[in-house]
Amino acid sequence: MRVLFWGTPEFGLPSLEAMRRAGHDIAGVVTNPDRRAGRGRRPRTSPVKAWALEAGVPVLQPERPGDEAFLAAARRLRPDISVVAAYGRLLPQAALDLPPLGSLNVHASLLPALRGAAPINWAIIRGHRESGVSIQRMVAELDAGPVLGQTRIRIPAAMTAGALYAEAAEAGGARLVAVLGDLAAGRAVERAQDDARATWAPKLDREAARIDWSRPAAEVANRIRGCDPWPAAWTSLAAPAALAGRTVQCFEPCVDGPPAGGADADGALSGTAPGTVIRADPVRGLRVATGSGTVAIGAVKPAGRRRMSAAEWVRGLPDPKEVRFD
Repeated sequence: MRVLFWGTPEFGLPSLEAMRRAGHDIAGVVTNPDRRAGRGRRPRTSPVKAWALEAGVPVLQPERPGDEAFLAAARRLRPDISVVAAYGRLLPQAALDLPPLGSLNVHASLLPALRGAAPINWAIIRGHRESGVSIQRMVAELDAGPVLGQTRIRIPAAMTAGALYAEAAEAGGARLVAVLGDLAAGRAVERAQDDARATWAPKLDREAARIDWSRPAAEVANRIRGCDPWPAAWTSLAAPAALAGRTVQCFEPCVDGPPAGGADADGALSGTAPGTVIRADPVRGLRVATGSGTVAIGAVKPAGRRRMSAAEWVRGLPDPKEVRFD
């Protein structure tokens, strides 16, 4: 098949490679315009554009995917089908209908669960033990089209959003190729979604990544893992006074809990205010009280500094015993 591919970040690269290995013709890629980023504010090429330039594939970068000039250019590529994988924008109906076989989407959840922009993050934040990828036919309503194939992915206790992202990208490429083969052979089955079972995964922003230490330890750990590496779960320092108000990003959580009797191994009593650092040790790192239980933090990134082990950060504090998070 001649495929018009829509995508921007790394998530789409395994799908592109899988289709090329399977013998499909990538007629062109559609990706977001280059954006200025970094200290020098230089234009940054998307991973999908970089792949296409290296492969000699035509690149289209419309400001709006519904512009008639862009649609005319896309038609000249004569695609049989469109494949979308993390393009980052809603496609108008004219774009969805452009190829004769319509448009498919590689979505990183087991639809109808977690429709929306950030299914990988929310699967972990909400404590799901399983996620996956779905190949769905695109319709005007967001992520609501019929499903042609799915792959399930187990979520281990320590998995981060970054690790699930990588696994889902690879699984998506493999499942996509299988679906394209079914379509070519005339044996594809399209299964309508049960809208009553739909859940949502809205776009994450910085405020959604703020750690609420009053929540149970498992929920705190899930949010930290679900925001790793982006947007990165963060908290602010309430003490010591010299550092009050500064932010610290947290990574690599491990859930603890006080033993029976009320006091834990570090001498913290039940009823300790959430956010209290009950261990700031230059060898063992950080342990923080939550609304129920405690969480050990394995790594941190203080504002303006690199990511480092929690123990290394503690070694650089003027008085670790005073540390408290807000």
